[in-house]
Amino acid sequence: MVPRKRHRGVTKLQQDTARLPTNYSRPPKLLNNLFKNTNGHHRDYTRAQQEKGIALSISPLDSIRRTIAHRNGVTDPTVLGGAHGQGGRIENGLFPASHTAEELARIQELSQRNAGGPDSSQATRRRRERDRQPGPIHRMVNAWWNRLLGAVYGGGFSTQEAEYEDHATRRDYLWNTLGTAVWGMAFPLLTIVSTQLVGAEEAGKFSIAFVTGTLIMIACNYGVRNFQVSDIDETTSFASYQLNRWLCGALALGCGLMYSSARGYDAQMATIGLGVYLYKVIDGIADVYEGRLQQADKLYLAGMSQTLRSAGVIAVFSVALFLTRSMPIAAMAMGIAAIASLVLVTAPLALLETEKSRRVSLREVGHLFIQCAPLFGALFLFNLIESMPKFVMEGTLAYKYQLYFNALFFPAQAILLSIGFIYKPQLLRLSSIWANPRKRRRFDLIIVAVMALIVVITGACAAFMAGPGIPIMSFMYGLNFERYRTLALLMVVAGGVTAAIDFIYAIITVLRHAGDVTKIYLICFAVSVVLPVILIKLLSLMGAVVSYLAIMALLLVLLIIEYAHIRQRIERDRNPYGA
Repeated sequence: MVPRKRHRGVTKLQQDTARLPTNYSRPPKLLNNLFKNTNGHHRDYTRAQQEKGIALSISPLDSIRRTIAHRNGVTDPTVLGGAHGQGGRIENGLFPASHTAEELARIQELSQRNAGGPDSSQATRRRRERDRQPGPIHRMVNAWWNRLLGAVYGGGFSTQEAEYEDHATRRDYLWNTLGTAVWGMAFPLLTIVSTQLVGAEEAGKFSIAFVTGTLIMIACNYGVRNFQVSDIDETTSFASYQLNRWLCGALALGCGLMYSSARGYDAQMATIGLGVYLYKVIDGIADVYEGRLQQADKLYLAGMSQTLRSAGVIAVFSVALFLTRSMPIAAMAMGIAAIASLVLVTAPLALLETEKSRRVSLREVGHLFIQCAPLFGALFLFNLIESMPKFVMEGTLAYKYQLYFNALFFPAQAILLSIGFIYKPQLLRLSSIWANPRKRRRFDLIIVAVMALIVVITGACAAFMAGPGIPIMSFMYGLNFERYRTLALLMVVAGGVTAAIDFIYAIITVLRHAGDVTKIYLICFAVSVVLPVILIKLLSLMGAVVSYLAIMALLLVLLIIEYAHIRQRIERDRNPYGA
């Protein structure tokens, strides 16, 4: 008679358990309930194994097996002398040859995932989120937002302590250059984006709106920036500068809207104009706050503000146009982005980083309007003269020719910006050289050197446009500029002439005779009203380029003649008995 096996019920449950599927994703309810009852044994056994130095991961299935073994008198259900392999299966001392090593590893992985263990995806994700450090931009934005909120609830912006240093010459130059470069590149980049996304006609509408907006910005500035930054003793309060600029901005925006109405723009063009005008007016108003930072010897902060505003406007406009393919929506988004940059960055930065201003004075505001009128008149007339061919084109040619004209003008603008980067930082030094009569010859040599440099840069730009320049432009805009190669070279020459005009006018300003050139601007303005009308009707786009070059050349010649007369008068006043 075969002896009766002991623990028959245990053996049966062992066999049933060994047949459990190895690829389950969640333990059955019966196993969950059983596992709840084995927590104590699980913890005792795990602690004992850790004390023995055995590194064995515990799964719910292993806990069930060990609980069954404990109830049936098996005191050490561990691997006897290690795991014994039989035909690729693991004998663990309790269930002989029940699973392969791969199956046991899979059971362990799935059980840990279901239990939310240390190797589960949820736990890993939580650890990553907890250990992740915010990036520098994130930290900077959080710190700035906290500072803004602290100023709002802490008594005002002007009562807060400044956090940024002054007298940072290297950073001043770097950020001012970067801000000016990004600001100058905004128009070309926006026209490229517009042409690629919505075509030449819509890009031409945006171009003429931007040209008008630039004049509005000049009217908003009113030539006050140079007057403000040279007011070191603050004879005029910053509050008066602010009121003056806001009044100029409101008047300039009103004039822009009146111009749109007078031109008879439809709803689409009027909306495009409104968005661009808002951006340029905000550009002009932000200038007074950036001038305040420069006045406090923190020009680099002004450069950061200008960079952020220009880059933000480019990004918002591009994204809005890409998503909507609607120029009016993109233009309005650009204006809203400019307003947000003023409210959240530029104005708070100027108020936080400079001393509190005394109260506004209406007398000071009126004095600014009177004092800066001559400089404003000269700047506005010059830009109006420069823009007259474009305004004449608007009433004569299709809008796409606005795009072609401005695209051909951008290399010329690069010459103007390059020369400005070279000589404008040296204006204070030029003033000190001119103040010493013994250094007048040196002063003249500097003028000759800069004019020669203008010729060299113009020649290099012309050579570039004659070579790879036109194919590159065609690629960027997605248009064929090959037929406009001659016009491109003429426009480069016009750019060199414009750079020379800008430099000569700056020299006349150093001599403190800026008011003497007003009559010259009036003469050239009269010519600019008549000549483009004739040439554009005769020669179309060619007539616009030729008229622009002719007007700029006339202005340069008249300025050089006026400069020579000014020098003669100065020498005669200094030495009335000289030969």
